[in-house]
This record gives sequence, C-alpha cells and structure tokens, in this order.
Amino acid sequence: MTDAPFDPELVEAARKLFSGPVTFLKSAPALQHLPDPVVPEVAFAGRSNVGKSSLLNALTNRNALARTSNTPGRTQELNFFDVGEPLRFRLVDMPGYGFAEAPKDLVKKWRFLINDFLRGRVVLKRTLVLIDSRHGIKPVDREIMDMLDAAAASYRIVLTKADKIKATELTAVAERTAEEARKRPAAHPDLILTSSEKGMGLPDLRAAVVEAIG
Repeated sequence: MTDAPFDPELVEAARKLFSGPVTFLKSAPALQHLPDPVVPEVAFAGRSNVGKSSLLNALTNRNALARTSNTPGRTQELNFFDVGEPLRFRLVDMPGYGFAEAPKDLVKKWRFLINDFLRGRVVLKRTLVLIDSRHGIKPVDREIMDMLDAAAASYRIVLTKADKIKATELTAVAERTAEEARKRPAAHPDLILTSSEKGMGLPDLRAAVVEAIG
C-alpha cells in the first residue's frame, strides 16, 4: 500500500524479474570484501528483528535465500544477492542495528560497516529502511535516517509486520511515519506497508526496487 500506486506494467515487470534467478553472491564482513561495483544495488536496513530476512525471502519467493532467526543480530555482515540473468542488480541485506545485547566492540564494528557502506557505495541507488509497524520509528532508526539525510543517500521507509496490529493502529502508525518522512530531505515521501507472512505490499515493494535501479 502506497500513497502513489505503481504503474501496473512496472509491477508486472518487477514480478517477472523477481521470479527469475536470484542467487546469493557473498558476505562481506568489511569494506575490502565488497563485490566490484558493476551493477546497481538496493540495500535493506533495519533494527535487529525487524523482519528483514523474512521480507527478503518473501520478496524473492524463496524460503531460505536470507537466513532468518529468532535471535536478533544474527546478520553480522553485508550479504549480497544477484538478481537476473544476465545480472540486472543486487540486493544487499545489511546487519541489523540497535541490538544492545551484542558485545560493544561488535556493535561498533557493525555501525562503522553500515555507515561507511551507505555513505560511500557509488552504485547504491536506494536504501529501504525497514520499520516494525508495531513500534514505529525509534531513536536508533532516526540515527540511520539522519546519517542518510546528511549523505544525501536516497532511502524509502518500509513498514514490516503490518498484519500484526489492528487496521486502525496501522493507519495511525503509517500516518505518523509518513509525516516524518516528508520532513526528511533524502526520504521518499511514500511508504510501503508489508507483511512477509501474508504477502501484503510485496508487489509494490518489488516495483519500488526496480524503479530505484532505473
């Protein structure tokens, strides 16, 4: 669900693209391990346990493309996935942020990796900032959004787990989130509401990815 629905032709083109080959490329624990910047990239960022891996799996119609876990903070590296044959673009699953129970030195390492990647990756076309519908924007989310704004790095907010709260509560959270997004210079004004379990919003999310890569 977005304020500005995508063109049906774009939605269909995105569906076909995501129905084709999607393969894991590599994990990068540090910037020197990044793949060569040869195609556009779209990154998925979000707090630990926001449902990032589940959404990636649902988006690509795979059961285990991205590892899911009930243990927050499992994704500790940048994970790259190739989409299309021939290769069209890459998805990047980023380490979850804001998990206070991880060792401090590890949290610091994750933060530098995320910040340096988002600021300096030339082929990164858009970052999708995932926000849990049940909680809305938290201070740690604002830190990432502030950093993206400062770097003029384009991003779009995606609400996850939209099936987990009542429709009236979801509407209220979406309105508050959209209001904040409109005030931020690098944020796309339209949200996408999703549920990886119910499939809600996935056609729009696929279309948003394809739109972002141009």
